[in-house]
Amino acid sequence: MNAKIKDKIWTGVFYGIAFFVITLLVALIGYILFKGIGFFKPSFLFGNEKFGEAGGGIGPQLFNSFYMLLVALLISVPFGIGAGIYLSEYAKKGMFLNAMRLCIETMASLPSIVVGLFGLLIFVNITQWGFTLLSGALAISVLNLPALTRVSENAITAASFSVKEASLGLGATRWQTISKVVLPSAIPQILTGIILAAGRIFGEAAALLYTAGMSAPKLKFSYISLIDKGSAFSVMRPAESLAVYIWKLNSEGMVPDAAQIANKASAVLVIMVLLFNFLARIIGKKIYESYTGKK
Repeated sequence: MNAKIKDKIWTGVFYGIAFFVITLLVALIGYILFKGIGFFKPSFLFGNEKFGEAGGGIGPQLFNSFYMLLVALLISVPFGIGAGIYLSEYAKKGMFLNAMRLCIETMASLPSIVVGLFGLLIFVNITQWGFTLLSGALAISVLNLPALTRVSENAITAASFSVKEASLGLGATRWQTISKVVLPSAIPQILTGIILAAGRIFGEAAALLYTAGMSAPKLKFSYISLIDKGSAFSVMRPAESLAVYIWKLNSEGMVPDAAQIANKASAVLVIMVLLFNFLARIIGKKIYESYTGKK
């Protein structure tokens, strides 16, 4: 058997594997969307019924998921980018850097349920905050920080390779080079990583079971307060996310039409995660083209 025949055989095998994986993924998404027909109705997406009532909507859970996502990104993005800058530009090679990388890799491989138990111990019990949106946001920030750090470090390292020496050669300081040249060049990759991380945060459930709680009281948008538990914008109130709500419906089934609501909520969750992934690629490509001048 000559090389050309082998090449065609293995090419066909890889095409077959790719086709099987894509077909399986499309079938899974299609099944979830089919089971959740009607999820796009405003009464379901923005309903504010209490848990236990028939025909309940997912308005509170959907808002909690987006609000927690925003708070978690506000916490994790600055630390992730800052750690990436340090590791790529300031950290010296040696035992300390290797230990840091080992810790980051270890944190990245932690199961989300372990992070949830850690959050229960630190953010819920020791701080005596109880089950709050802030506790959940801090827990998933811990879960998400290693990935953001690695993405930022790789993006900054790749971007600095071609422009760093030129900037320093023109008389710019090290910080000017990082802030004015390297970071803008790395923004497309960093932003892509942030949006992909947002999709993971939005679909997270295990880490939030023990930190953000499993209750979603009616939201009051009449006033804004970050502390008063009566306000929808408070970070010190329980905040059941959409993924946790789906888990509760399937495990407890206390709602008369729990299966139907869970199917519709699952369809919404899948759509949102897909949108995060598509946005990551579209926005990353647009920003890259704006910096490189390509169309």
